[in-house]
Amino acid sequence: MDVAKKIGLSDAAVRRRIKNLEKDGTITKFTIEVSEPKLTSAITYVSVSPSNPTSEVSRKIMSVKGVETIYETTGPFDIAAIISGADIAEVNKSVEEIRRISGVLNTNTTIVLRTLR
Repeated sequence: MDVAKKIGLSDAAVRRRIKNLEKDGTITKFTIEVSEPKLTSAITYVSVSPSNPTSEVSRKIMSVKGVETIYETTGPFDIAAIISGADIAEVNKSVEEIRRISGVLNTNTTIVLRTLR
């Protein structure tokens, strides 16, 4: 048992102490924390042809693997798509698929370097 080694006690002593902590209600449950997988994320800004409804292009983009969220925006771009993948190559595949969608005039992609929460 790693805990026993780290604190210099026997496995039996650690188990007994844990059991006593459970009995007196100090420990009520055990959980496992799983870290989030390391993903590469990007924001792809999309210009839509005036002859195509933005909502239709948005729906098509949403069906692309790796696209997590779509924002229809004002300003120089009509759509901002949040994309995640295992690596840059996977994100790039998603961007390439977006570029092939009818009505997409132009894209501009930025890779996310860090996320603060």
